[in-house]
Amino acid sequence: MSIAIGEDSLLGASNATWNTSNSTSKLEAKLNSDLETSSDQELMDVCKSFESYFVEQMFKEMRKTVSDTEEDNEYLNYFGDMLYQEYADEVTESGDMGIAQMLYESMKRNK
Repeated sequence: MSIAIGEDSLLGASNATWNTSNSTSKLEAKLNSDLETSSDQELMDVCKSFESYFVEQMFKEMRKTVSDTEEDNEYLNYFGDMLYQEYADEVTESGDMGIAQMLYESMKRNK
């Protein structure tokens, strides 16, 4: 019996579920921390985490709209979630969308 990456769709699905639930848990933990005692940097980090998670979910949903010609690519099936996570982090760090900044300013006003 040989085992190859990408042949077990259940493994890929479980990894995708774990990655999503893991990043959701991290985000929830950051958001549940006390807003009053957090520093400006911690507040901005939480806002960037939210924007990154939001953008990652958008990328995943956009990917579903593309034809299935690349679905045979076993590496994309296996590492796709990591790829979208990196794309989301890059978009967030560039600041082009500005969601994190708007959220930060709103939270700062209400603090």
